Amino acid sequence: MIVKTKKYQLPTGTYIKLGLKNILKEQWWVALIALAICLGYLWIPSWWWISMALLAYALYWLFWVIQFAGVTQMEQNKIMFNKMAYEIDSRQILMKVSAREGMPIKWDMIKKAAIKKDAFLFIMSKAQFIYLPYKSFNSENEIRFVETILKRKGLLEKKPAQLEASQK
Repeated sequence: MIVKTKKYQLPTGTYIKLGLKNILKEQWWVALIALAICLGYLWIPSWWWISMALLAYALYWLFWVIQFAGVTQMEQNKIMFNKMAYEIDSRQILMKVSAREGMPIKWDMIKKAAIKKDAFLFIMSKAQFIYLPYKSFNSENEIRFVETILKRKGLLEKKPAQLEASQK
């Protein structure tokens, strides 16, 4: 079975928000480094430790905001924000700009996937992902079929409640 979605355009704001959430999940340990620098206050009592650690942490996040906002403005990345239809099967995801133009993405290129309350999120790298809201699918059966593919490929992250249920 091949799932053919309606044309969908990824809003730039959604891309930036999802990219920053992905960075927060992958690089949570950066906050620990900032906290460790703040603890320098216990060694030599000075507010410089805290203020400089917070400044460095804020600059780190500003760097990532600029990176994701910059991707939306670059000419070579404009294709990511065009209306595209997707064809999903057990071999690949085909991103179709038109009836004749498209780009296949093999499942092994996808590092992990997440099922959100209103969309699928396929993560390929820190800045590359596919966001497909449920409204772009034609039926509930297509959504369940994509979920089945993700489970078979082992791309879904199991949550603690799912782990307990699978062990019983």
